[in-house]
Amino acid sequence: MFFTDIQKGCRKVALFLFAPRPPEEGVIYKIYKSKAPPSGGWGARASIMKQILNHLFEHKTFSREQSKEILKNIALGKYNNSQMAAFMTAYCMRSITVNELEGFRDAMLELCLPIDLEAGELIDLCGTGGDGKDTFNISTLASFVVAGAGYKVAKHGNYGVSSGCGSSNVMEHLGYVFTNDADKLKGSIDKANICFLHAPLFHPAMKTVAPIRRELGVKTFFNMLGPMVNPAKPGNQLVGVFNLELARVYAYLYQKSGIKYTILNALDGYDEISLTCDFKTFSAEGEKINTVESLGFDKLQESQITGGHTVADSAAIFMKVLNDEATKAQTNVVLSNAAMAIKTMSPGKSFADSFYEAEESLISKKALQSFKTLIAN
Repeated sequence: MFFTDIQKGCRKVALFLFAPRPPEEGVIYKIYKSKAPPSGGWGARASIMKQILNHLFEHKTFSREQSKEILKNIALGKYNNSQMAAFMTAYCMRSITVNELEGFRDAMLELCLPIDLEAGELIDLCGTGGDGKDTFNISTLASFVVAGAGYKVAKHGNYGVSSGCGSSNVMEHLGYVFTNDADKLKGSIDKANICFLHAPLFHPAMKTVAPIRRELGVKTFFNMLGPMVNPAKPGNQLVGVFNLELARVYAYLYQKSGIKYTILNALDGYDEISLTCDFKTFSAEGEKINTVESLGFDKLQESQITGGHTVADSAAIFMKVLNDEATKAQTNVVLSNAAMAIKTMSPGKSFADSFYEAEESLISKKALQSFKTLIAN
């Protein structure tokens, strides 16, 4: 009997592997007939989550408003860990829709602790993660290079979940104390041209699901949300994503945002310019395939840009890059991503000119000084 139940459950979960059908009006769970939040304790909430999961098992999708409501309830702790894990796992097994991603994003931004940092001048360099490549902290290093070049950066980051060392891991290891104090963050931008926004301090949902994400150890839709929910709402963004399908979803959403953006995906799956392969970019200028050779480089081997086995190893690579003591491969990857960020802010600049700006920031130790100033602030 026990194994029969497992087999039935497996058959039900296998339905995720098929493409979802469009949402049908009025067939979700009954709570959406009312604007009131769920009541009645865990029993009622469990029943609601059961309806949500069954809706997914039947290959159906959620509207933007329904998605927003579900994520708000998750953020507010209205479901238990097992229910939330089941919901997140569902999205590991089927593609997220534009409406769902948009609704999840809306919920995160509505609930986040807002921070006013003069967003129009700011840029964020942030990847979704979840590419399974275990590179060193390329986008975080590129952020300091951009700051050293004189641009204002609001770096949004978190602990690694599907990778061994996220941006928050390495920053914490190197002595940075996370804060959501607006005055301190503004002071960091004034003095160092950069501030670091540790996601759980601004997003209740991130804090609620953090233990579950750690236990799952795989990418979830929260990876997809990370770059879209920077609480400073910067006016410029360089966003790396782990596959082309998600890149196109992002491009659709960013087209409506008024943000200067570049979305990129390396064709072998990296969520950044890896120089191991060609990469695709999406921006206001359109969709483009960029070759490594067109940037003036030879292709790298994946082993040349892997991170350390521990946070301490990753931090050692981090400081070697900032001290201009890293390998040529490591340095060029960081500078290429920094250059793309500079070009995003100044679309009229060529990639070559942007790269020279980034290179000067690193060689002159301005990027290192930006880092040291942030840590000391």
